[in-house]
Amino acid sequence: MSVTLVLGGARSGKSRHAEQLIEACPGPWTYIATAQPFDDEMRERIALHRVRRSARWTTIDAPIELPQAVRAVPSGRAVLVDCLTLWLTNLMLSDADVAKARAELLGACRGASGPLVLVSGEVGLGIVPENALARRFRDELGALNQALAQEVEHVVLTVAGMPLKVK
Repeated sequence: MSVTLVLGGARSGKSRHAEQLIEACPGPWTYIATAQPFDDEMRERIALHRVRRSARWTTIDAPIELPQAVRAVPSGRAVLVDCLTLWLTNLMLSDADVAKARAELLGACRGASGPLVLVSGEVGLGIVPENALARRFRDELGALNQALAQEVEHVVLTVAGMPLKVK
C-alpha cells in the first residue's frame, strides 16, 4: 500500500498529476470527489474533470464523509481523493469537528489496502488573510497537510504543472 499527497496552488496541475499517478496503477480506479456544485462555475469544473477521466473510473461523491468513503473502496483498488481543500471547506461550513475529521482521515489512510493519492491545496505561501475565517481555514489546512505529510510515503508539490518530489 502506498499513499501519496499531491500539493499545489490553484491551477498548478495537481489534479492532473494525481490522475496520472493513479492511471499508472492497474484499473479500475476510484475517484472520490469532495466538490459540491453550488454554482454554474463549479458545475462546469466538475464536468471538465469527469470528461478528462475514462470509463475505467468510478466516482464517489463524499463532500463530508471522506474517511468513510476511503474505507468503503474495494480492497486493493487505486483511489484518488480530489480534493482535501474542498473537503475542509465543507467541514468548516457545516461546523464539523475538524480535528476529529482529520484524525478519522489519517486512520482511513493508514488502513488503505491499495494505492491512495490525496490532492490538497497549498495556501500557506501567500499573505496572511485579513479575516478570521480565512486565517482559520489557512491554519486548519496547514495542520491537515502537515499531519498527512508526516504519515504518507510520498509528497509531491506541483508548480506550473511540474511535479517536484518533496518526500
